[in-house]
Amino acid sequence: MYDGIRHDWRWDGTDDRSLYLARLVQDLKLSPMPVVDQLAGDEEACLRACEVLELLALAGSDAAREGLRAYIREGEHWIGVLESVSDSWPPDWWEDLGDVARARISAEAELPWLREPWTRFGIEVQSRPLVPRPSLARLSTAALLALLADDRTEDHTRFDALRALNGREPAEGLIPLVPSLGTRDGRRPLPLLRRAVERLGELAVPAAHGWAQDDRPWLAELGTDVVADHPGPEALPGLVEELVEQWAARIWCGPDRTARRLARFGPGAVDAVPYLRCFWLSTPHSYERAKYLEALAAIDRGCLDHVYAESLWDCEETARLIGIDSAPACPETLARITVLRDDPMETSEVRAAARARLAAPAGPRLS
Repeated sequence: MYDGIRHDWRWDGTDDRSLYLARLVQDLKLSPMPVVDQLAGDEEACLRACEVLELLALAGSDAAREGLRAYIREGEHWIGVLESVSDSWPPDWWEDLGDVARARISAEAELPWLREPWTRFGIEVQSRPLVPRPSLARLSTAALLALLADDRTEDHTRFDALRALNGREPAEGLIPLVPSLGTRDGRRPLPLLRRAVERLGELAVPAAHGWAQDDRPWLAELGTDVVADHPGPEALPGLVEELVEQWAARIWCGPDRTARRLARFGPGAVDAVPYLRCFWLSTPHSYERAKYLEALAAIDRGCLDHVYAESLWDCEETARLIGIDSAPACPETLARITVLRDDPMETSEVRAAARARLAAPAGPRLS
């Protein structure tokens, strides 16, 4: 257990682990002191231990809480630890460390970059105060599209316009503007453009066929992806075969996209189910499990009760949310959902979903 915290065994850094590991320490009734000792490692090891200890402290571990506070007073990587605890703990757990921070910061070669908690302690930081740009949220959709269509509009304003569009109903008028929404150097799309196009769904497919033939790589890639994400019936055998080959070759990056495309066929993609189950069980990318589960539910919702129940213990928040929504109402699952509702280490989104599920009529929710 301790070795799992000491070494980062993740396939990549995007998988969630801290809450899962903290729960294991708590559920196995292990001492947090070996994790406190791991704070003395290099910076990465220190911050991994810090994330686990922060959660254990929220769950009531005085040893975890005092271990982190002692490290802030004396440890080498104290700046990162203080910034981390100030983001996750109640202020009265760390605000009294202001004198320590002011005394220790003078020995550092550089001032910190983040504003908090340093400005609260009266400590100067390197980052400049951010001056928020005027919000475009109040503009009409037509006005936002006009900004995007105007070649004189600065990129940061076009970014803000796309962000505003992504917060409302998809705008079909965006489609003819897409080829003009690359960065000034022509090498990539503007940030948030892909998200805006994805939200258009099948409306973008006719134009995407033309984008896929464009000489600009970013536009050709976007068009190809849009077309592939909305396959016709003739594409189903090839997608199933693609998933089969990905499993045979143990390709871990990309099958989640294949799964999403297969999900569009619903029960017609039943031949993919065994392989989707294999990927759900075996992928080293824990954040992709939710994609496989969503595809399984779209294709064949039967026999998924145990999968939904198991997801209540998943390390990934998205998978736990799916489990809360769809796990069958039985003593074991309802007890677990109650734990998630009441767990001070859990995310606010999961706690809220658990409260809603427990307040709903008995039985699985099929939404």
